[in-house]
Amino acid sequence: MKEAVIARVTEIAERVGRSEGIEIVDVQLLGGGARRMLRIVIDKPGGISHADCELISQQVGTILDVEDVVPGGRYTLEVSSPGVERPLTKPRDFERFVGSKAQVTLREPVEKRRKWEGVLAGISGEIVTLEPEKGKYIQFALHQVAKANLKFDW
Repeated sequence: MKEAVIARVTEIAERVGRSEGIEIVDVQLLGGGARRMLRIVIDKPGGISHADCELISQQVGTILDVEDVVPGGRYTLEVSSPGVERPLTKPRDFERFVGSKAQVTLREPVEKRRKWEGVLAGISGEIVTLEPEKGKYIQFALHQVAKANLKFDW
């Protein structure tokens, strides 16, 4: 049931976001009972503003309430930016951020390591290329990624 709710919320949020040039990065339904939280993470080229978050919150929230998408009625809706270390979850994320520094955790080791950090060098089909150090490249299939996010040098 939770997956069905997330799928429906994602569909609604993408429909609303598309008209504003806003990408839906992630949708999560967390907690239970009166403490349930529906989190929608959004992004767009040039970054997200408070007004973007407010727009998605108001428009998606209204549709969710009218269509009673989240059973049980009580939940908190949170809309936010993915932040500077945003997750990379879709093939287009890896394409969009080629040239950026990323941290990747793999399901199975490559060269005896599961955790890698480096510059995203490219993606071809389902194969991601990462440059962990100047002139050294590793490749792994997208389905091997357990977790990936941009890495910001503080």
